[in-house]
Amino acid sequence: MIQAEHLQKTFRVRKRNAGFKNAAKAFFSREYEEIHALNDVSFRIEDGEAVGYIGPNGAGKSSTIKILSGILTPDSGTCVIDGRVPWKDRRAHVSQIGVVFGQRSQLWWDVPVIDSFELIRDIYAVTEDVYKRNLRDLTDLLNLSEILKTPARSLSLGQRMPPCCTTRASCFWMNPPSGSTRYRRSPFANSCLI
Repeated sequence: MIQAEHLQKTFRVRKRNAGFKNAAKAFFSREYEEIHALNDVSFRIEDGEAVGYIGPNGAGKSSTIKILSGILTPDSGTCVIDGRVPWKDRRAHVSQIGVVFGQRSQLWWDVPVIDSFELIRDIYAVTEDVYKRNLRDLTDLLNLSEILKTPARSLSLGQRMPPCCTTRASCFWMNPPSGSTRYRRSPFANSCLI
């Protein structure tokens, strides 16, 4: 279960006008703007629920996912995922989640997808039987059989996203440029967000 209550996150961003003169001036006098990425965000997601988290650019989707992942600490508010506070219990938390952001991929560029999957399995110490079951379920669900032998450099962005699901993650978030969705307790990898 995910429980987020009253999450707040503000970023302090440096501003300056274009040009060399303004760049030199900025060394002595800096201007900042506060960006309120999250303002009192609260939600609860039960095990088994599928949730889409959508909104316009700058709405705070990525900041929320980074807080849920333990990458960011909120300015205030609470978040508990499966009994853990992500930014306080980060090591235990990240061993149970999978996250994919934008253009980043866990696939090695020059090798077939299946080789990357097997390396990811070894990195996350996924047992052979769990890996084979997750790979079979993921291949069937996402129709991956044709791309498993293909090097990552030949795949589209969407085709490069699924490898996190071959791990034993109990929770998975995907943050593609268009937003994110979340699936809990799926047939593969306990949970998957696509």
